Amino acid sequence: MTKIRIRGASALCACLLVSFLAGCASDTSLKDVPVEDRKVGAASGGAGGSAADAGRVGRDGVQGVTLDNSNSTAERNKLLAGVEPIIYFDYDSDAIKPEFANVVDAFAKQLKSDSRRKLRIEGHTDETGGTEYNVGLGQRRADAVRAAIVAAGATRGQIETVSYGKEKPAVSGVDEAARAKNRRAIIDYSAS
Repeated sequence: MTKIRIRGASALCACLLVSFLAGCASDTSLKDVPVEDRKVGAASGGAGGSAADAGRVGRDGVQGVTLDNSNSTAERNKLLAGVEPIIYFDYDSDAIKPEFANVVDAFAKQLKSDSRRKLRIEGHTDETGGTEYNVGLGQRRADAVRAAIVAAGATRGQIETVSYGKEKPAVSGVDEAARAKNRRAIIDYSAS
């Protein structure tokens, strides 16, 4: 009797699995699935564009979507003019030095001016220390920059952070000058 129950349960599980997989199957080809172009959506104000874009035909011939984002690029360049998107840190520290306040302020103003914009902050370390420790330190650096930009007016959801630890050095070398260049956070605005 026990064997019958196990076989019955196995058969029931097999039937449920087959039913589930059949329900997940689709005859839709991937080439028939629309793909969202994030660059277009960000430049035109989202999937449908703004009211000002309605009726306008972009370079791609699609009504309501314009690929020319020169105004937003010009505005971004104006706000970020002369600002290097790198913040350097002292050894084993995630404290932002006062000389980088202008970097924080410039990116916060840019994000405040366009709530659809996003950026990614990459945390990096020098080669001293273990891999796990450096990944953690890189993350603390990226998080510190995000917290400063949010405190200056951006929203937390506009900023993604990632840590590379010591895996992507800016310069090679084991002297203090090389190590100082590798202890950094890079603000990548192209992530939006």
